[in-house]
Amino acid sequence: MNAGTRGLRGSSVAILESLYQHRLLSTRQVHDLHTPKTTARFTQETLVELRAAGLVDRVIRPGGLGVWFLSLSGIETVEEIPNRVETRRTSISPERAAGPLQAHTLAVNDVGVGFVRLARERGEEFGPFGWRHEIAHPLTLPGKRQERLIADAILTYQADEKGASRFHYRFIEVDRANRPVDDLSAQIGRYGRLYRRPAEGRYAAAHWTRRYRVFPNVIVVLAGRPRPNLERRRRTLLALCRADADLAQSPELQVFVCLLPELEQDGPAATIFRTVAKPDRPVDWLGRCRVGQGERP
Repeated sequence: MNAGTRGLRGSSVAILESLYQHRLLSTRQVHDLHTPKTTARFTQETLVELRAAGLVDRVIRPGGLGVWFLSLSGIETVEEIPNRVETRRTSISPERAAGPLQAHTLAVNDVGVGFVRLARERGEEFGPFGWRHEIAHPLTLPGKRQERLIADAILTYQADEKGASRFHYRFIEVDRANRPVDDLSAQIGRYGRLYRRPAEGRYAAAHWTRRYRVFPNVIVVLAGRPRPNLERRRRTLLALCRADADLAQSPELQVFVCLLPELEQDGPAATIFRTVAKPDRPVDWLGRCRVGQGERP
């Protein structure tokens, strides 16, 4: 423990590291991630103590809900923790924390929280640091006009399947209905391009094999509108993705679409997802249907 974290309880240090990685967290998200066995009051008091120490700051959402982020001192404190591999983080101003960044970042983190809850219920491995934000992937070879695909997040979930561990990787795309749905489908189609992107030089394998053991499937989470609007948007998105040439050339890549309210209420193990391949069949995040529906369990 360095000088900046000396005197802080373990949960406070973890909260600082979590804010460093996830940029913005609501009080509820902090509670779910780091102090789920305590009261919400305890979580609030811990955050207030960190703010009094000058390590975090907050902005207030409509309804009086707090959204927390690291101060410059908090960032420096986290970066002094030994053996950190995270790249350096720039500070967030209160104006930026209260701006358009807020709703999108909180929605991405709500997805992560849903998987943390699932892992706790099942005794599997996925904690507060199981997802990383805005991971860039080159789509073009060197020497050509550079084009990148930036995933909203990438998560790594370690499941226990029949006594053996298995890693599941997922790209996360959160859509808050603030762009045309055909733009969203084009963004999803770019994952097909990433899947097929060849490696440069003497490497024969696809470029993605340098970073991932298996190519992550894509989870698209729709948010930001009433449920009937989101359901209509999902149907349209699935239809557009079925017609997308890049996805058609990458049939091994699976795309799952769900609604954030359903993910928050029922969790990723519920059959709340629709896939591009079989849009009328509800499945869980691993592509499994309910037993008794004529599909595999």
